[in-house]
Amino acid sequence: MLTGIAVLASNLVVGAWGAIAWSRHEPSVWFWYLLRFAQAVVVVQVTLGLILLATGHHAVDELHYVYGIAPLVVTVVTEGMRAGAAQRELDDYDDLEAEEVISLLGSLEGKDLVALRAYEEAGQSREAVLRAIDGVLARREPAGTV
Repeated sequence: MLTGIAVLASNLVVGAWGAIAWSRHEPSVWFWYLLRFAQAVVVVQVTLGLILLATGHHAVDELHYVYGIAPLVVTVVTEGMRAGAAQRELDDYDDLEAEEVISLLGSLEGKDLVALRAYEEAGQSREAVLRAIDGVLARREPAGTV
């Protein structure tokens, strides 16, 4: 029961967080961390359910199995959709103005910024974008590292 509540609560929090960020048109790095946490809770819940099933415990109602597996199916399907959406966004990258690219840099992780910098340098090589990426990367470096 505790894992079921954790699945509901974590997905409620991440759903609300995402809805607020989306309605404000503000990218949120923390949304992705919360989403991954909620997905991990779903995996734990399904794993515990499978362990119970393997050890001879059975649900009274067959619908319980549907409710137990449905969040995992939704997680897998939406991850596939996210990957497809990310590819479509990349396809449109070259059409963005430098200011549009710069406004989105804060929502990217370090490895993504490095990859974007390499792509930008090999492609359009817009100085303003390259400087902005370098600035974001420099602010994120821990003190004392080069």
